[in-house]
Amino acid sequence: MDPWLANGDLAWLVLALLAGGLAAGFLAGLLGVGGGGILVPVLFEVFTLLGVPDSIRMHLALGTSFAVIVPTAILSFRGHLERGAVDTAVLKRLAPFVVLGVVIGIALVSSVSGTALKWVWIVFGGLFALKMALGRDDWRLADDVPDSGLIRLAAFAVGLISTLMSIGGGMFLVSLFTLCGWPILKAVATSSGFGPFIAIPGLIGYMWAGWGNPELPPVSLGFVSVLGAAIIIPMSVVAAPLGVRVAHGLSRRKLELAFAALLAAVALRLFLSTL
Repeated sequence: MDPWLANGDLAWLVLALLAGGLAAGFLAGLLGVGGGGILVPVLFEVFTLLGVPDSIRMHLALGTSFAVIVPTAILSFRGHLERGAVDTAVLKRLAPFVVLGVVIGIALVSSVSGTALKWVWIVFGGLFALKMALGRDDWRLADDVPDSGLIRLAAFAVGLISTLMSIGGGMFLVSLFTLCGWPILKAVATSSGFGPFIAIPGLIGYMWAGWGNPELPPVSLGFVSVLGAAIIIPMSVVAAPLGVRVAHGLSRRKLELAFAALLAAVALRLFLSTL
């Protein structure tokens, strides 16, 4: 019998993921940023408590996060598209380079260690925390998103890094578009269009990369905990409105500082786990 099942760990897995889903949903609603920015650290802690081996713990957290991101990314993009807020020209122009970055990221996932994936989160999560803490909205690189090799390289980098962090790319793309002079709503809406281009191949890639790994917990498809995703998705939906209600009582600056503090804490936690 599978040792996880023999030791009764399946029941603990369900209970821990219920709590993790509630926490992820509340934080996503509170801070206005869902996806891997919230789910990866929650899942990492859940899998730590459950004794998932360190060699695959980060991989499993990242892959399971993508399973949750896929439906939310599609719904978010459809909602913005129906309201005409998405710049489809920029989406079509940059999507191939984002997907290329995702493909390269998937190829790396199958060969890099959990420690290397932690360092990706430590570095880029820490940098984004610093950006949010500074809170500058007046920085500008251009008056519009240029059709240049530099922007295409940035799109490729977003796809690559987002795959290794298991995020929909919004953290980076919103910043990129606002630096190019776009209003925040247009930046958020267009960024949502890249979410499915990152999440869907990312999910398939993590399933492929972990297929047949003997250390995986039960009910997993490669580096994706199917049970975890099935529990987290509805629990996140239940908890998110409470976070939204709390968020509406706080200023935007306080929310930025709260998210910066969360990312910094996650980066520090992952750094300490590498020692």
